[in-house]
Amino acid sequence: MKAAVVTRAGDAPVYTDFDPPSATAGHVLIDVDACALSHVTRARASGTHYSSSGGFPFVAGVDGVGRREDGTRVYFFAPRAPFGALAERTLVPAANCVVLPEGLDAHRAAAIAIPGMSSWAALTERAKFVAGETVLVNGATGASGSLAVRIAKHLGAATVIATGRRPVRAALEACGADCVIALDQDESALRRALEPHFRRGVDVVLDYLWGPSALTLLTGAAHALPDGYPLRFVQIGSISGGTLALPAAALRASAITLLGSGIGSVAPDRLLRAAGDVLLAAQPAGLAIDMQVVALAELRRYWADAGSRARIVFTMGTPRGEGTAAR
Repeated sequence: MKAAVVTRAGDAPVYTDFDPPSATAGHVLIDVDACALSHVTRARASGTHYSSSGGFPFVAGVDGVGRREDGTRVYFFAPRAPFGALAERTLVPAANCVVLPEGLDAHRAAAIAIPGMSSWAALTERAKFVAGETVLVNGATGASGSLAVRIAKHLGAATVIATGRRPVRAALEACGADCVIALDQDESALRRALEPHFRRGVDVVLDYLWGPSALTLLTGAAHALPDGYPLRFVQIGSISGGTLALPAAALRASAITLLGSGIGSVAPDRLLRAAGDVLLAAQPAGLAIDMQVVALAELRRYWADAGSRARIVFTMGTPRGEGTAAR
């Protein structure tokens, strides 16, 4: 079969032949229809993700959408090594599959599953979010962050505050953000913009950036939150930096709880459940991100394209076109 194969650490996968999987007890064979190119897929393929396990060669891709041998359409997560989602066929533990809702397009499902799961699990599993609370999404510009705004609203957030770069204000408001704060301003200006919101009380922060903006959020919250106000700060992504020099006093002077959300901090079955909930909510909640559907044979051209705003979705069939919206 054709697949995206990683042969050694640090090398990008190549489109080549790989022996297909065989039936195995407790697992299902899946003919893959679509697999989105996510940060997790890239990082695990390169060996830099904290959940990377090594062992070569292997097929890249941590999740996707396909059909079981009986024709049932499913979303699947964590194929059995050395098989992955970026292949014509893969092998997945039976427990790692959820049936797709009727009418949900395979490409759209593949595009929104992981970015949607990131905020759904962070809110429901880690923050124990309660409808009526206020949520701040730090880094709402990207696919995951913009979906987080929609998901927080769908789950009942009374107010959603989004931070992002200035040109995307209208887009974030269209996603349901009640307030958009520009990140491309100096630290003191950003702190002033955040202060009134913290004084009113922010219950949950979903942080996709870490780095300088997260430091400003944490120290600003410690200063401005009402005494004893229980803010839950959930760290999801680290696009702006992997480390943070946080003053100890910021935690002693506040009731901030620091949490992480991802592979390891949430049990695999709970992550899969969150993905299933996202897919069930996709149509009623209007979950949408821009996507570009391309053939897996074009792997080399698109693998390193980390700057595109559209989410790359590889298809094992004929692409239906480029620049389509996952709506």
